[in-house]
Amino acid sequence: NSQINTIKSCTSQDPGPGNCPVLESSTLDRSKCLQGIYEDLKTYKAELGNLKDLRVLTSIDDMMQALQPHSPATPQPLPSTTLGSFQARMRLCGVLHAFCLRAVTISRMLGYLSA
Repeated sequence: NSQINTIKSCTSQDPGPGNCPVLESSTLDRSKCLQGIYEDLKTYKAELGNLKDLRVLTSIDDMMQALQPHSPATPQPLPSTTLGSFQARMRLCGVLHAFCLRAVTISRMLGYLSA
């Protein structure tokens, strides 16, 4: 299940003329964009639930908390299963790679919004 909330939410649905109309601030809904980023982080948090490195999950929680400071923080449960099969480890590797790419997109979008 591939979610692309950040990309959908942070681009204009009706681009007009201009050098980069998809990202022009007059057509960009900032709150919708931030909500899309939050939803992506929530999706990756669920996908990476079995990851043994709790630093990644805690970092995702911290980012989610920064985007929605009024929502309660959820404690990280200890990973319950081991990633024993090769296919499970390969899937996790793919999810981590996708998350790395999404983190770059999120970082760039947050930089654009703060400029």
